[in-house]
Amino acid sequence: MEPQISSMSQVSPSAQLGKGVVVGPFCLVGPDVIVGDFTDLTSHVVLSGRTTLGCHNKLYPGCVIGGEPQDVSYQESSTEVCIGDENVFREGVTVNRGAEKEDHITRIGNRNMFMANSHVAHNCRIYDDVILVNGVLLGGHVHVHDRAIVSGNTVVHHFSTIGKLSFVSGGCRVPHDIPPFMLAAGSDNPTLKTINVVGMRRAGISEHSIEVIRTAFRMLFRKRKTLAEVHEYFDETLDGVKPMELSLLLRFIEDQRAGRLGRAREVVRVQGSEGRKAA
Repeated sequence: MEPQISSMSQVSPSAQLGKGVVVGPFCLVGPDVIVGDFTDLTSHVVLSGRTTLGCHNKLYPGCVIGGEPQDVSYQESSTEVCIGDENVFREGVTVNRGAEKEDHITRIGNRNMFMANSHVAHNCRIYDDVILVNGVLLGGHVHVHDRAIVSGNTVVHHFSTIGKLSFVSGGCRVPHDIPPFMLAAGSDNPTLKTINVVGMRRAGISEHSIEVIRTAFRMLFRKRKTLAEVHEYFDETLDGVKPMELSLLLRFIEDQRAGRLGRAREVVRVQGSEGRKAA
């Protein structure tokens, strides 16, 4: 099935369009763009730079994917955006390609929804089944793990990590990592209120594992127990057989505390700075 390209759009002859691709009116597709099968550019969509989209994505009017990173250190090199399958980009979504840092790539996985006017900055990584609600702004190098939900008009500080199946309430300013399975709220420097029971159940996590995570939450964030104390408690009560979800949570917190400013991935920036000094 040949691509359907509106006569009112401009598609570079060098662009690669898969079968069944639809390019609606007033779109612009650059020469280094690859679009996978059955992806739909409804109208007024701009794809530029080295941008690769997988199959069955849908982009609504006003999306700009692959624009230059908003980073003053960017030297106009050929960095990338790599996007998987079955993602939805609603009106006005912007995704910047990578800056010349880390692997030079902004990465988006599969089945994610980016609601209107959300922004994904350079070198971010969005995993699978993530929802960014209207007006969410991700700073550079942010990672958002599987099935996380970031509610409307939330701003996430660069190098922060949003953990698996976490939920961030609307209107937050997030300057630090949010651990997996947690529900965070508060307009400035949000705190962890409880665990994301609804999300965990929807994901098919067992009631036993949910109760273990609930206990870990109380020990870590209410009673302020140390990680060593939490490990010791669960080693005794679970006979050393910890649910995968608990291991993920404790490892995440361990990495977070080893980082700077409540962000585990700050070590990436520190290593980059040390590398530049050595050079």
